[in-house]
Amino acid sequence: MSVRIDDTDRKIMAELQRDAGQSLDEIARAVGSSKTPVWNRIRKLREAGVLGPQTVVLDAEALGFEACFFVLIRTSEHEADWQQKFLGALKARPEVQEAHRLAGDIDYILKVRVKNARAYDEFYQALISEVKIYNVTALLSMEQIKSTTALPL
Repeated sequence: MSVRIDDTDRKIMAELQRDAGQSLDEIARAVGSSKTPVWNRIRKLREAGVLGPQTVVLDAEALGFEACFFVLIRTSEHEADWQQKFLGALKARPEVQEAHRLAGDIDYILKVRVKNARAYDEFYQALISEVKIYNVTALLSMEQIKSTTALPL
């Protein structure tokens, strides 16, 4: 379903990105509209697939997940069977917050959040026992400078 997005829709989406838990009244006030038109626009955006599920952002460090690794993976395997097995292994691992297939020298990059280096090693050992990987480089994030899921509307 295709949907036209106007300035009011963008304002509504910006408010939802800022805090999806706010009330319809608060969103309507912020975008200069009333509750019913805002609700209708949100419903339209959801039905069109523009808005995904509402979630809550948890503080990883407050929950003890102090280590964030970016894992660069090179593989010599490019067959469909290997890819299916690899993707299945990634999807089954809750430590993997993001996975991207890349163009260039590196085939995949993963964002892996764990409690510490030992937990990363357990993740790594489990992954390489499930799928054959040519080369793995793990980079420990020393400091998160910026993190957002907000799109620049």
